[in-house]
Amino acid sequence: MNGLSNLEGWFLWFILFWVVVLITLMGIGGFFMFRKFLKALPKKDGKSDLDWQKYYLDKTIHLWGDDAKELLNELVSPVPDIFRQVAKEKIAGTIGEIALKEKAKSITNDLLIRGYIIATPKRDHKFLRKKLDELNIDVTPFEHYFE
Repeated sequence: MNGLSNLEGWFLWFILFWVVVLITLMGIGGFFMFRKFLKALPKKDGKSDLDWQKYYLDKTIHLWGDDAKELLNELVSPVPDIFRQVAKEKIAGTIGEIALKEKAKSITNDLLIRGYIIATPKRDHKFLRKKLDELNIDVTPFEHYFE
């Protein structure tokens, strides 16, 4: 006990600062790990969200042309680097799902934009609109997907 009473001044504040920082970082990391864990849990059909995402990507990989890949990369450019690959996979999975349902021959810009809007959380729609505006893409035909 005598050792703890020697913690005074700047050293005490240094230790308290790092305790707060470490607890905060572990909480943030735990939150994202838990979300990933929930996505990996099997649903009633025996497959998880991640399994379905991979399935749609594998089934439609041949439909993606260079232009579609380039547009997808451009659309996800505002996403922070550490989340960008996960976002691309989720969005591409949604686009693949739509392409399979519609029996598309290739991933068109129309299909890509619809899938991107559907896969994007509502809170990020204003950033998506801004990015589509920058690319001079008219969103009027896609307005009902934003709702």
